Amino acid sequence: MKTTETKLKGCFVLEPIVFKDDRGYFFESFNANTFNASVGQKINFVQDNQSFSSKGVVRAIHYQTGEFAQAKLVRVLSGRVLDIAVDLRQDSSTFGQHIAIELSAENKKQLFVPRGFGHGFSVLSDTAEFFYKCDNFYNKASEGGIIYNDPELNIDWKLPINEIKVSQKDLELPTLEHAQL
Repeated sequence: MKTTETKLKGCFVLEPIVFKDDRGYFFESFNANTFNASVGQKINFVQDNQSFSSKGVVRAIHYQTGEFAQAKLVRVLSGRVLDIAVDLRQDSSTFGQHIAIELSAENKKQLFVPRGFGHGFSVLSDTAEFFYKCDNFYNKASEGGIIYNDPELNIDWKLPINEIKVSQKDLELPTLEHAQL
């Protein structure tokens, strides 16, 4: 597994070694020993989540706070998404900065999003099936979010504005300036 740290400290892109032949392909999508050595810390994933979305869906910048903060390892099982990680660690030199990476069933890349980050994605293909591992259980009282079109973050979701589909809940999220981190 090739692991590359992004400009946001602790946030990594992982690319598996894919073995292909005339029958198809095989790759190891997760190995705790390899993963922990790659990111330089022991992560114990306790919850898997999966979503299915249609083209134009933007799932805004979500995060968990306090003792329920979550690290995530995300990937796409079918389709193509633009995946976004935002550094929300107030003591970080990259606070408020984000990275964007295309994840797809074809490129098989994964993104490790550490605790203290917000996460979201936009669906670039007709449909996409998105899968992620979390190192902490979801807690509704600890959830937070930032609106997808926050001018301070200035995220390019790689979709025409008239094609963007956002849930009512995500449309009501605050800007980074007003978010409770």
